[in-house]
Amino acid sequence: MASYYQIRSPLSQVTDEHMDSYIAAVSAAVGEEFTKVSLEKYLSEDFALLYVASGGSEGYFLEIFEQLKSRYCYILTSGETNSLAASMEILSFLNKNGGTGEILHGDIEEIAAKIKVLLKAHKAKASLRGKNIGCIGKPSDWLIASNYCEKAMMEKLGLGFVDISMEEMLAEYEKKSYPDNEHVQMFKGMGYDEAELEKALYVYGALERLVEKYNLCGVSIRCFDLLDTVFTTGCIGLSILNNKGIYGGCEGDVPVLLSMAILGAITGEDMFLCNANKFDTKEGTATFAHCTIPTTMLKNFTLNTHFESNIGVAVQGTFDEFDCTIFKCEGDLSRYHAQEGHLKPIPFSKMLCRTQCKVELDDFSYFLTKPINNHHLICRGKHAEAVEAFFRIIG
Repeated sequence: MASYYQIRSPLSQVTDEHMDSYIAAVSAAVGEEFTKVSLEKYLSEDFALLYVASGGSEGYFLEIFEQLKSRYCYILTSGETNSLAASMEILSFLNKNGGTGEILHGDIEEIAAKIKVLLKAHKAKASLRGKNIGCIGKPSDWLIASNYCEKAMMEKLGLGFVDISMEEMLAEYEKKSYPDNEHVQMFKGMGYDEAELEKALYVYGALERLVEKYNLCGVSIRCFDLLDTVFTTGCIGLSILNNKGIYGGCEGDVPVLLSMAILGAITGEDMFLCNANKFDTKEGTATFAHCTIPTTMLKNFTLNTHFESNIGVAVQGTFDEFDCTIFKCEGDLSRYHAQEGHLKPIPFSKMLCRTQCKVELDDFSYFLTKPINNHHLICRGKHAEAVEAFFRIIG
């Protein structure tokens, strides 16, 4: 359900029936019920429209401006009875007097498409409030630019952060147990080395218990510390967490874990956390790879060792072909990048991490001039507009 507050001139020729009919048409196209609310209710809503129903509404807007100027105003126009002219005057006044906003204008389908994006972004923000992400161990030593800010996460998103020691993780590993669920059974049925898979599943069990203990929606782990302590990797455990809708990240990388929480909240899609390996600017493609991925994203997969260490258990998957979005944000939420492309499967290379893909892109300037660290996310679908709306909302 969405809300709108309506203003119009008392001299307007537009009737209540005409206004209600227009809102009903927008509502039907959006697929959400729109409810007319009082000014007080409008001001309390996280997302609501300001419906300028006619010309001559500017004077009434002035009367309520002081109450509106602290919120971003989504100004809905009908394209009739001078609604657009009044909306442009109102938005100009907002821009000159410390307010912000935008006009939603076009045919019903255009307006509905825009509102769907805005609803998605606002619902994503609301869904993160009160949740927690956590990091097990410190970020890996090579993540020299992957800084993060717990204060920014809380102030802008209401998202908490939990620091967990590797010692606690290793103590959980020593319990050598894990849930016997469908994901575990799937991996056990693949005929991989039983002893190696058991160790990898002990890591999963430890991660699952820490997620539950600290009430986390996502967790990252300094996974390379597992190589010389318990002699396995976190790839399978992170894959299972992601299959279950719990964001699981590698190398203690907090900015990419934060990015996972945001992109997941916006899109509801599973994500491939990966490294960029090669840009072919002549071909217009970028190659990405990593050793863990939610198997739900894959056409098919097998198991292999972890690429860098050649031990443990990693997911080696093959994709189908789909439109995608590449995303990453800074750990203090000061900057983000969202770029749409088209993902294609590629032949397996022994010189890359185990799951590999190629993405067709029309521009590489971000990656080659101002990248946000090394890890990035890829998900199905085109979501750049919704990501842009989300970051505009959080300021």
